Amino acid sequence: MLIPATYQATLALMLLSMICWGSWANTLKLCPSFRFQLFYWDYALGLALGAIALGLTAGSAGHAGLPFLAAIAHTPHSAMLWAAAGGVVFNVANLLLVAAIDVAGLAVAFPVGIGLALVVGAISSYLVSPAANPLLLFGGVALVTVAIVLDAAAYRRREASAPAATTRGILLSLIAGLLMGSFYPLVARSLSTPPEAGPYAIAFFFAIGVLLSTIPANLLLMAKPLDGKPPVAAAGYAAAPFSWHLAGILGGAIWCLGAVANFVASGAHLVGPAVSYSIGQGATMISACWGVFVWREFAGAPRAAWTLLTLMFLFFLLGLGAVALAPLV
Repeated sequence: MLIPATYQATLALMLLSMICWGSWANTLKLCPSFRFQLFYWDYALGLALGAIALGLTAGSAGHAGLPFLAAIAHTPHSAMLWAAAGGVVFNVANLLLVAAIDVAGLAVAFPVGIGLALVVGAISSYLVSPAANPLLLFGGVALVTVAIVLDAAAYRRREASAPAATTRGILLSLIAGLLMGSFYPLVARSLSTPPEAGPYAIAFFFAIGVLLSTIPANLLLMAKPLDGKPPVAAAGYAAAPFSWHLAGILGGAIWCLGAVANFVASGAHLVGPAVSYSIGQGATMISACWGVFVWREFAGAPRAAWTLLTLMFLFFLLGLGAVALAPLV
């Protein structure tokens, strides 16, 4: 399997993870009027196909560890279960976060959901596998959390009428954030379970957890949408254009590429899962870049929104810089 030999290569993988995690949602914009629950079937399939494709290529090349198929065969049952459990927890968190955004808006769901996920994920992953300078690591996490709050505030200034912060919206954001911050320690546990199977095999079992949990979770959300909209008819999936299905599969594959890059980086010397996860969660900055520079979401926004965006990018860069330096100091 391909494993980075230098910190520079490991940092490149973590940045790739951040870019992929911040970019996959753009594929949903290619499917106008496609309900998210229908899009998610293709997304989960694309994630699983991505894990297999990366395993058969990068996971079977190089001279480190076992090739992908051999690694799967030699993965301990406990590691399989930890990885699959991580996939289930992530999947439920992802679905709830989208519902929270629909109910409460980005201005509430982002600082509560993503901010809480970053803090919970960084601390719990550090406890599972302590690595890097804790002062720089958690100082950087604090700066990134401030940046997420500033990003949400910019969206609030942009919107003429933001959704009300209902109890349901806040509760969904809290649950999504706690779950999103809890999946990575499960992955870290599976990666460190001896004999270590390697990140590509673990990503495969993680994807199985995502795929299997999508069936009951997404069917439930189709019948009982949490955003208050009418139930989603299954017939809409077959009626969707083929290009929309391809977009969903591509979105899942992009997220999976980021996940595999993150899992590979987390096992590198000096880095650890807390650093890898924290840099990956800089995805919020990438999604903000897409919104500002490509989709022009802030065209005509008041000056106060642009000021908040500028501060957001500054705090993100300072925070990510501190986290990136943490393994070296």
